[in-house]
Amino acid sequence: MRVPALLLAFAAVLAFASIAAAQNPPDWRKVGGASVNLTLASPATGPVEQVWFSPGGSTLLARTQSGKVFETADFVSWSPVTDLEDAPAVTPATAVRLPETGAAIIAANDPASIFGLGRQVSRSQDGGRTWVNLTGYHGRAVIGPRQHSVAVSPVDPDQLVVANDSGVWRSLDGGATWAGLNQNLPNLSVEHIVSTPTGMAGTRVQAAGLGELELPPGSAVWQVAMANDVAADAANKDRYSRILGTEILSLASSKSTLYAGSADGRIFASQDGGRSFGVLPYLTGGPVESIFADPAEANVAVAAVAGNGPHVLRTVNSGGNWDQLDSPSLPGAPARGITADRVSGSVYVATDKGVFYGHADLENAASNPVAWQNLTAQLTSAPATDVRLDPAGVQLYIALDGYGVYAAAAPHSRSSLRIVDAADSTVRPAAPGSLLSVLGAHVNSANGGSLAYPVLIAKDAESQIQVPFGAEGPNVTLSLNTTAGLMTTSLAVQPVSPAILVGRRGVPVLYDADTSLPLDLRNAAHSNGRVGVMMTGLGRVRPDWPAGVPAPENAPEVAAQMQAFLDGAPVQVTRATLAPTYVGFYLVELQLPAIINAGMSELHLTADGHESNKVQIWIEP
Repeated sequence: MRVPALLLAFAAVLAFASIAAAQNPPDWRKVGGASVNLTLASPATGPVEQVWFSPGGSTLLARTQSGKVFETADFVSWSPVTDLEDAPAVTPATAVRLPETGAAIIAANDPASIFGLGRQVSRSQDGGRTWVNLTGYHGRAVIGPRQHSVAVSPVDPDQLVVANDSGVWRSLDGGATWAGLNQNLPNLSVEHIVSTPTGMAGTRVQAAGLGELELPPGSAVWQVAMANDVAADAANKDRYSRILGTEILSLASSKSTLYAGSADGRIFASQDGGRSFGVLPYLTGGPVESIFADPAEANVAVAAVAGNGPHVLRTVNSGGNWDQLDSPSLPGAPARGITADRVSGSVYVATDKGVFYGHADLENAASNPVAWQNLTAQLTSAPATDVRLDPAGVQLYIALDGYGVYAAAAPHSRSSLRIVDAADSTVRPAAPGSLLSVLGAHVNSANGGSLAYPVLIAKDAESQIQVPFGAEGPNVTLSLNTTAGLMTTSLAVQPVSPAILVGRRGVPVLYDADTSLPLDLRNAAHSNGRVGVMMTGLGRVRPDWPAGVPAPENAPEVAAQMQAFLDGAPVQVTRATLAPTYVGFYLVELQLPAIINAGMSELHLTADGHESNKVQIWIEP
């Protein structure tokens, strides 16, 4: 079967897009929206205190819990309002009786009605003698609880808008049905980035009032996370708060070294996993909001500090001494999050004035003054609450207050040589036939031992090469002839190293083998259907095939024994070959069972017993 040309082209872009050129400024992409699925009438967002219409009714305005005001004329997109003098005063009213205990009674732009705001939204048209519940369903408010404000359109009394703890909600039929206006309202308060996408898990964040959220691969709406790492982290901070006798805001550990930052501006360090701490903690100038400890060198850590400064601190001796990395190029704004790449000396800090990037000596006792660069100048002006690198140090994730999460190629990756798997930008052993992304180098030619590694793509700061099918491990000294000179690195090679191709948004490259359409949330797989899986790293093929050459229509077969698993249960593999007409990709076709569970399932494959990454597949009966 021929692989669809469009899908193959799409797959090629995905494989290389994950290391898209690290530009200056970064090429930011949005990671999800600013709304959350709370199983209400529509996606929700953070608390909104008040809503009102402009006098002519053409514009709706909303004031969030943080005091920011936004407006919309199309009820889809929102823009900030900076020149508003005052929001209109809320007009209280009286009622013969309350619709529910503690409800606030107000009059809106409808002389015939008064409204009761409590757990529900109620309306009375007879002064409060009788009430109609506009939002209740089986005892639950379909727009979420704790109503704060209601507005009636001056041109249509049936158009109602409500503000509550779950955002902004609109009804066009007098309250019979409701829809949220939250998907583009920048009101999601992400406090911390818990983790970046890996395997089946999407990006995870901690959001104020909502706990831990996860963005499923391919989705734009956040979900409440099933696993709760935030709760475990909070319990750990509470434990050390009791041990150290002060409120602990941040923890970081590496090997047996543990760092703890407090609200009263102290950094504690332990060299025995937290069993004991030094007598004299380091005193900073404000709350220690975040600490990053290098996973390979426990003596190296950096800290982000709020208050009046200094805001960025560094230690290279396990917390014995800390020195500041502030300089005139870093605004004197509170720092909220921090991460670093020790090898390249790169430090990223999230501040109330945006995200900044600088180079510091993270190895030696002395460090030169750091020149900081603003990475978010082209984004909407908003405080940055956190910053995080993915495990491979390739992608940089940031959180902007209200606006959610953004990601881009990490700027240091263009000057720091590293090799990642082209399928999902992770660090794993290579295999014969593997596609590899070489970050930080324009590769002209590559050789490992006596074998040439074909260069498929070469750009200023990244390249893509293919491992020859004759390569053997366990380690190869890879020589790269680059525009900056000859570079050598050690490359782990094993017979197979399977990986399912994953795009920038975490969506695996799967397609319906009968229709040739990509599979995603909009186009699900079906029972008894055939699924094509694009992969790399499946090793040698029969008959032999040269690297760097497109596979023929009658493509060579994978030599390794292939197996597939859906939620842990085996699924039939009907073919496994090189992807016809393409270089470096493999095509594996699966036959789904006639009877299968509907919904989201976990898919992974093995080659000679070696597991691939795990991805999600949506299945309908």
